[in-house]
Amino acid sequence: MSRRDVKEIREKLLDEGVLLLMEQGYHGTGLQELVQKVGVPKGSFYNYFPSKEEFSAEVVRHYIDPFIRQLDAHLSRADVAADVALRNYFDELIVETERKDFKGGCLLGNLIGEIGDTSELCQTSLRTAVGRYREKLREGLARGQREGSFRTDIDAKDMADFLVNVWQGALLRMKIERSVRPLTQVCDMLLKGYFRA
Repeated sequence: MSRRDVKEIREKLLDEGVLLLMEQGYHGTGLQELVQKVGVPKGSFYNYFPSKEEFSAEVVRHYIDPFIRQLDAHLSRADVAADVALRNYFDELIVETERKDFKGGCLLGNLIGEIGDTSELCQTSLRTAVGRYREKLREGLARGQREGSFRTDIDAKDMADFLVNVWQGALLRMKIERSVRPLTQVCDMLLKGYFRA
């Protein structure tokens, strides 16, 4: 098997892993189901990942990358103010959440609740993913501070931490209420309210 084939199968396993872990959680996701969906023999899973735990830690890294790229695409537009870029980004997430009929939420939040304190490897991966995401939000908030949109009496890192924490809680409420109202409320109360200069 060529390196390209190995990479393609590994990516397929990670893509499918995101979906399964989001829908069924860590404990509800079996390797047999995973390899069947990707179309590879069960024994070959261990050619790509040494364990389910290592696979799950890698899925976390794989999951967060598109969100960071999406946020970065909004923030890198010089013609759009940072406060507008952040709101546009969160509005896209809200639309996608409605499209998915309020299912899933955030894989990071789901796994933090399920295995965050039982697997050191996954805990490290989750902490790193949240940190990378928070850092990208911090960049946007700091730019907004420089542009005069956001208050400067609170450090941008603290604002980013607060935004991540509140957003995660809103995602949980969104799932049980089957409404985007908790998400829009976060954006309105923070990006249009508390964070404003």
